[in-house]
Amino acid sequence: MPHLQRMVVIRLEGMMFRAHHGVLPEERKLGGPFRVDIALTVAAPARYRDRLEETLDYRLAHTTVVRLMTRRKFRTLEALADAMAGSLSHLPMVGKAQVRVTKLAPPLGPGTTSSVEIERTR
Repeated sequence: MPHLQRMVVIRLEGMMFRAHHGVLPEERKLGGPFRVDIALTVAAPARYRDRLEETLDYRLAHTTVVRLMTRRKFRTLEALADAMAGSLSHLPMVGKAQVRVTKLAPPLGPGTTSSVEIERTR
C-alpha cells in the first residue's frame, strides 16, 4: 500500500495595511487600506510532537507579507499578489501559496472593494 502524505493548510487572514499601491498618482502618494489573506500548504509529519521545526514558523510568512506591502510600491494588485505568492512559496516547507490582496477603498465608488487571488505551487 502506498504511503499517503498528509498536508496541512496554514492560514493568516485579515492582515491590514495602509500601503501605497495603485496606478493613480494619488494612490501612490496618499496610500490606502489593504487586507491580505494567505493560505500556505505544508507537508505534515506522520505525527506532531509539538515542535516548531515540524511546521512553518508563521512569523516568517507574516514578515514576508509586511515587507512586500510596506517596502515596495506596485501599480497593480496582480503584480503585488504574484510577488507575494512567489516569495511565500519559497519559504521552508511550503509547497503551495495562495494569496488574496484586497484594496478596501479603490477609486471606484463608495463601498466597492477590489481583490486579486493568486496561487503558486513549488
